[in-house]
Amino acid sequence: MKAGSSLAACLILILLPAVAGAPPGERPEPEVYGVFDGDTMYTVLPPGAIPAIMEPEFVSGAAADSQMSPEEPVMGIFLDGEARAYSLWHLDAHEIVNDEIGGVPIAATW
Repeated sequence: MKAGSSLAACLILILLPAVAGAPPGERPEPEVYGVFDGDTMYTVLPPGAIPAIMEPEFVSGAAADSQMSPEEPVMGIFLDGEARAYSLWHLDAHEIVNDEIGGVPIAATW
């Protein structure tokens, strides 16, 4: 993002890398979930293996300019005068953020 852009005014989510499951050498083999239209579906991760972000922390747009790449994709929301931008690269590791904007609970999912 460039300073002065409309996204620079948004708050940016800062996330820690996710730790999902055991190290590769200790992971069990995927289980067959079922067969649909001739394609085998596998269960790769157990339920709850990808942790949701429950208490997101944000920085100003100016701080985000120094921490994020200008090409970094974000998902944004503007509600009741408040703005949030969630880094899609970070959401790849978490897939969901439970947040509150303008007193309204939301779930940002990816």
